[in-house]
Amino acid sequence: MPSAFSSILRDHQIRVPTLTLVALAFTYASTMPYQSIIGINELGLSDRTYSGLIFLAALVNVATSLTLGIWSDRLSDRRPLVLALSVSGMLGFGMIYEFRTAGVFIFGMLVLIPISNSTYSILFASIRATTNTMDRGRAAAITSTVRALFSGSWALAPGLIGLYLINSQSMTPAYGIAGLASLTCFCLYLFFAKPAPVGNASPSQQVGFSSSLGRVFSPYVLVRVGVMALLLGLQRLNSVVSPLIITHAAGGTVVDVGFMAGLTAFLEMPFMLMWGALQRRLRSVHVLAVGALIYCLYLVLLSFASAPWQIYALVLINACGAAAILSVPITYLQDLIADRPGLGSSLVSVNTFIANGISASIFAAGTAFTGYSGTALFAAIVGLASVGLLLFLERAPRPVRQPA
Repeated sequence: MPSAFSSILRDHQIRVPTLTLVALAFTYASTMPYQSIIGINELGLSDRTYSGLIFLAALVNVATSLTLGIWSDRLSDRRPLVLALSVSGMLGFGMIYEFRTAGVFIFGMLVLIPISNSTYSILFASIRATTNTMDRGRAAAITSTVRALFSGSWALAPGLIGLYLINSQSMTPAYGIAGLASLTCFCLYLFFAKPAPVGNASPSQQVGFSSSLGRVFSPYVLVRVGVMALLLGLQRLNSVVSPLIITHAAGGTVVDVGFMAGLTAFLEMPFMLMWGALQRRLRSVHVLAVGALIYCLYLVLLSFASAPWQIYALVLINACGAAAILSVPITYLQDLIADRPGLGSSLVSVNTFIANGISASIFAAGTAFTGYSGTALFAAIVGLASVGLLLFLERAPRPVRQPA
């Protein structure tokens, strides 16, 4: 059986979306580290306005991903949709770079960029539509490998862009770079993606919007999305609490924070490849459970850290567990609605939105009764309960999939 990487290289229907995802990672990685700096420090938004903007943008992103996911399943060819979303990114990022005003920033962040962000789920839907005909283990390995390549691009971009902007008085050129990345996505699909054959109709063309939403909000799907969000929430919480533990309990500096973040991101890539290979032999749910338990162990040990070297000693455990939480759920969520690649892939955005809310709730509850280290320990307990719930839910065989 060919390796996941060789399958990506040999199959044009997988290779082009994968390359586009690598380029797409630059749109996220070039803007997110500097987004708050630009909005608040450079353009003068208040903390409350910026917080509200980010929340509303997340809602728009979820609504757009669900809508476009449903629509994409009714299309015989997702190529025009990817091209349109890339144009939205070019306009959104480009306008912020060119005009550099608060009004344009708000419009771009609230309308054009959330629409562009739906490209992520649409590209994974395109890959899933191809891998649906493959062996389940091989398909899962391909998805994890694609996610690893996305992470590799994400890990590389911030450092390169930071070096480019080191002497710049403004961070807005980062949005110009994101606009160029969106242009690259557009060109990849315009010149290299092959249009679907004429008459290659989607079996979901007659499915209504309401019935599609009904599948997303069915108890079977919604409970499992909630469990995935609990696990992803652990990783989101760590991105908040780990820097605080490093600079407080461990006595480190912001240099340690940056180095740890970059090192963890680079190490996640090989671990994602490892988890993808394991999915050829084991069920995705069992692979995810092992990875989540490793991450819970990391959070427990993090809660006892009292020196920077102890944080560095945890980097392999951190990267190993985080890699599973970030990559394996994509396949798991797509499997929940396996006959609808677009709708199933849109669950990734729903999962991320809920996870961010869970992360904020755990942080608020933990810091209300204890310190940052205690919050990490509390998160580990939540994680253990989530793994137990996941294994309980998946004890019973999944119901036979019925067309919508």
